[in-house]
Amino acid sequence: MAIFTSQVVAAFLLALPLAHAGSPKTCSNPQLSCQNTTAVSDTCCFNAPGGQLLQTQFWDTSPSTGPSNSWTIHGLWPDHCDGTYDSSCDPSRAYTNITAILQSYGKTDLLSYMNEFWVDINGDDESFWEHEWGKHGTCISTLAPSCYTGYTPQEEVPDFFQKTVDLFKTLDSYTALASAGIVPSSSATYTAAQITAALESAFGYPVTIQCSSGALDEIWYSFDVQGSVQTGTFVPTPPVGQTSSCSSTGIKYLPKSGSPVSTSVPSSTHTTLSTSTKTTSSASSSPTGGSGTFSGSGYLNAITSGSQTGCLISAGTWYTSGTCATYTATASGSGFTLKSSKGSCGISSSKFTCGSSVTATVFTASGGYLSYGGSTMFYAAAVPSGSTQEAISTTSNSVSVSFEWQSK
Repeated sequence: MAIFTSQVVAAFLLALPLAHAGSPKTCSNPQLSCQNTTAVSDTCCFNAPGGQLLQTQFWDTSPSTGPSNSWTIHGLWPDHCDGTYDSSCDPSRAYTNITAILQSYGKTDLLSYMNEFWVDINGDDESFWEHEWGKHGTCISTLAPSCYTGYTPQEEVPDFFQKTVDLFKTLDSYTALASAGIVPSSSATYTAAQITAALESAFGYPVTIQCSSGALDEIWYSFDVQGSVQTGTFVPTPPVGQTSSCSSTGIKYLPKSGSPVSTSVPSSTHTTLSTSTKTTSSASSSPTGGSGTFSGSGYLNAITSGSQTGCLISAGTWYTSGTCATYTATASGSGFTLKSSKGSCGISSSKFTCGSSVTATVFTASGGYLSYGGSTMFYAAAVPSGSTQEAISTTSNSVSVSFEWQSK
């Protein structure tokens, strides 16, 4: 990439014929899309019928696109609240000059980012952007020209691409997977449960994954929106109506060629990623275990739907209303054993349990989470409440949960 002096950059920007945009409609007390019980007529402040917004991402390996340690942008899709969708809603606004439009509004930084992270597998980025705008962007009700005061032609285009990029920057899929020990490999395979659990832990809600030829290649994150796409709040939500094309086991996550990029997920100023947190009397959920092992004494905090919800008590059961048990981790072979005041802990008949007659199991850790058999995911019949305790199993059940180590 060419390096320009500050004087040249300034001259270039001053020479651009910048368009002067109007402003999106002001929305007072907007409703959350897909959560209304009666029809909402003002579709400039309420996304309808496409109220379930999906930020979709690609992992392209043949050929590779984007940095080797980052997913890339597919698009922003306005699905109906039942998962169906409209497409190509306004042919008169199916613009074929996306780059020129963004330049006319001074969006040079946005274009630079898109050229690295919103790239076409066949090398034709402009056609890809035109497709995403024409098929999906024109179906977002709050981006209609009538939803602007002092509308300037095509000003909804930079709003669409900017919002998509802003959302993508808050959704670092590569790091979310890597933190759970799921990294690109030419030989390793993963289960769908492992992949979705890692992403759900980071996002706070279930996501939808897609595969091609047995390899992971897409992730779909779902949002409802309170207000307009331009100025509203994106609220994470479980997907409705989307299905995965991945098998349950044996999923490849192939490496990309190319160079890595320094990645981080900034704090979002416009996206609400809030989840409720219940803690027991030992409170904090700050992981202090190493990526591959636990040592010394600590607690095993339960993490489900992205939040700490109780912890394990001394018998190895999940509890939300009492004091967390102290576990002692002792190095053993390629991992470690665990012990509580009840005795050694192990997996017996697929159940996690601790007691004087239990044969100790050698566990490992991944990203600060307890791991057994290569997976950080455990299961329960329900999330415990009140004085109820729930048994923990390695066999799939209604609730998935991971256990994060917190050193004492």
